[in-house]
Parts: sequence; C-alpha cells; structure tokens
Amino acid sequence: MAASPRELLERGVVTAEQGRVAEGLALIREACARDPSDAEALAQLARWLSLMHRGQEATAAAEGALALAPRASSTLDTIGVVFSRAGRHEQAEACFERASSSEPGQAGFHFNRAASLKFLGRFEEAEAAYEACLRCDPRFWRAHSALANTRRQTPGRNHVARLEQLLRTEGIDPDAELHLRHALARELEDLGREEESFAHLAAGNARKHAALGYDFERDRSLFEAVMRLFPDPLPPQDRPSAADAPIFVVGLPRTGTTLVERIVSSHSQVASAGESQNFGVLLKRACRTRSPRVLDEATLARSLDVDLAALGRDYVESTRPPGPKMRFVDKMPLNFFYLGHIARALPAASLVVLRRHPLDTGLSMFRQLFATGFSYYDYARDLRDLGRYYAMFDGLIAHWRRVLPGRIHEVHYEALVADQAGETQRLLEHCDLPWDDQCLAFERNAAAVATASAVQVRQPIHAGSVGRWRRYAAQLQPLVDELRAAGIEIPG
Repeated sequence: MAASPRELLERGVVTAEQGRVAEGLALIREACARDPSDAEALAQLARWLSLMHRGQEATAAAEGALALAPRASSTLDTIGVVFSRAGRHEQAEACFERASSSEPGQAGFHFNRAASLKFLGRFEEAEAAYEACLRCDPRFWRAHSALANTRRQTPGRNHVARLEQLLRTEGIDPDAELHLRHALARELEDLGREEESFAHLAAGNARKHAALGYDFERDRSLFEAVMRLFPDPLPPQDRPSAADAPIFVVGLPRTGTTLVERIVSSHSQVASAGESQNFGVLLKRACRTRSPRVLDEATLARSLDVDLAALGRDYVESTRPPGPKMRFVDKMPLNFFYLGHIARALPAASLVVLRRHPLDTGLSMFRQLFATGFSYYDYARDLRDLGRYYAMFDGLIAHWRRVLPGRIHEVHYEALVADQAGETQRLLEHCDLPWDDQCLAFERNAAAVATASAVQVRQPIHAGSVGRWRRYAAQLQPLVDELRAAGIEIPG
C-alpha cells in the first residue's frame, strides 16, 4: 500500500533531522504534491529549504503555507521562523503572535515573537514577550540573556536577584551558565558594578571555552589558506558601472558593521540584505566539497576552480531584496575571508572593512553572547584567543590592501563617531553613491535590525562605547599580551 501524504511528511522530517536532508526534502516535496492543501507540509518544506540556505524557495513555500490559513500554532511558528531567517520580521512577528495567542503556555512561541519585536525596534513589547516566555519556563535560558539586552537596567528595575538565584541551580550545563552569566554581566555593568560584571563574563566564557575544546590553529589555517590563494595583486581591470552592484560591509563582529550598514541602507538608492550567508554558501555549493562546514580549507582549495562570474550573478539574483532599489548592502562580517573571491566574482562591488581599537574590539566580542551553535566565533570566549585572532585578521586586511589596491575602503569606528558627516561622505563616494541627508539620520530607519546592535542603532551616533576598554584595563592584560606579542600597535 502506498504511503499517505501524512506518512510521507513524517518520514521526510525524520529523515532530514537524521542528517539526510536531500532525501528528507524529496519526501516532503512528494507529500506537498500529493496534498497541496496541507499547510504543515508546505511549512516543513519551507523550513528545510531555509536551513539549506535556499532563501527564495523557502520564502515562496512559507507564503504558500500561510495562504492556506493554517490554524495549528506549531505550523504558524514554523512559518514565522522561515520569515525571520529571510529578514521579513513583520510577517514573522504576526505568525508568532498568532501562535503564542493560540497556545500561551508554549515558551518558545513567546521567545520567537520577542526576538522579532526586538528586531523591529518594539522594545517594550519585546520585554513583555520575554517575560511571558519565562513565566512559562523559567529555565528557558536564552530568554534571560536576551531580556537583559533589551533595555538599560536600573537600581529599581532589574533582574539581578532572579538571575543570581537561577545561577545556584544544581547541575546547570555550560550553555545555561553562559546565558545566565552574560545576563548578569550586562545588568551589573548597567548598575555600575563593573568588577562583578567582568567576573561573570570570565567565568561563563571560561566554562564554555573548556567544553568546546577550541583550537586556535583551526582558525589560523583558514587565514593562511586564503592568503595562499591570492599571493599577488590581482591584475587591474576596468570597473564596471556600480549602478546595480552590491556593497559588502565586513569586519570583526562588534566593530560597527551594523552601524555602517544602517548608514548606507538609509540611502534612497540602497536596500539592506542583512547579514547574508549567501556568498559563502553559493561558493561552498559550487565547490561540491563534502565537508560539513561552509568555510573550511577543503572548500578554499577548490574555490578558484569554479566559475566566479556565474557565482556572482547567482549571488546577486538570490540576495537582492525585493523592491525597486538596485543597490543593496550585505553586512556579513565573515565575508572578509572572501574579499578576493568577491572582487573577481563582482568587479563592480564596493568593499568596506570596519576597524576599531583592538582592545575595544576584543572587549566587545568577549562581552557578546554569540549563538552557541555558530562555531566561527568560538575564539571570542578566551582573551588570548581573541588577541591571536585579531592579529590574524589585521594581517589578512593588510594582505587584501596589497592584493586589491584601491578596492577596499576602511572605516575606523572612532573616526566615524568623531566626524559622522565627513566619514559618511567618504563612505558614499567609495560606494559610488550621491550624498543623501538621510544617511546622517540612520536612527530613523524603520527597517528591522537582526543583529546584536538592534538596540544601539536605533539611537543617534554617540561616543559611549569608545574607550570602554579603560574600565577593564587590568582584566584585559591577557589580550594585551597577545596583541603586543604579535606586534599590534595599541593606541593609548
């Protein structure tokens, strides 16, 4: 007897979750074909397409599922997650709101809605949704760290006592402790208790770092492999018109990449593609390497054998946001590894690199709770590894300056804060964009922000984060030692 559409769907989901994603996806597609009215099947198709970084197909499937007017809250939540991954946070929030209203006891639905509300700049509603999540499940650890970053805490309104009590929970795992300690660190810093704040950061990061078994040599090999691919300056070529060329904003995390993206995407001719992984994913797909990571030595070794011009066309087609604007900005920080590939694939693209004081960079990354499942930032949980990584990054950018003469525009965060208009003018000139006053009022940009800077970039530019490292000079000595050993200049 032939399997029913529901049986095909269930088998497809199980198969995909076991790691045989292509096989599972084929079964889910067959279930959709057998019963086109099944919203859950279409939502699962959208989910797995999204996880495979096939964004346009995923979004189309999610829209189809939503058009079937699903009632199941789990289906609405799945559709919302796909929209969120695609940067369509207003649609995502609407799905999450329906899901959480339908099943108010499900903590995860409230958490997902809170994240979308935060990305949309609706911070009071986000705070209420995070609290609703925690009422359902006080051990939904991610909600504690997210809540602490939703607003500035005050002596009369904070969560320190609750967090300290939860930290005493017997047998909590490294991830739970990491979320609680990062939440405490943020709230205690807001309250002026900086020594206690850093102690929590150090303890949480140290336990997670030990659990990961991170080896810096893995990352060193990536830097060295990239530089070997492009040993000499690329031959000069006529730059095509930038009328529809993408703008790449790259750099270490927490150095101002989101700020610059907001400035550029406030321009009347530029849309935002957010923090897209598309370039790296398309390169990986073209290389056909079987290794599990998108960026690794095996993929880099084959990367110059692919048709980079075709890859560039595919990237633009799959990444440009819908709408009339032909230019768009992609602010995936890790694209700094691919600048040589991008220059060859997209000769008209504008390349912008963010720089920041090395100690402020290291401190800000050490303070940031990166997604625990995203291994490319594992180095950020140890000050010595941060110092080594910064030195390799600094060397790679110097390499790109030599290999790509005239192509890279470096923006120093401190200079941008000190002279917003002048630095913005130079930035726009590099991107072949005319002046637009809206770029100086980026905080009025209503578009969603799905990064750790979601709160900060809704405020006018300020110098509050410049020189923050001085508050923690003693605690940062391991970082200082590594930077000096690598010959990195540390401004006073």
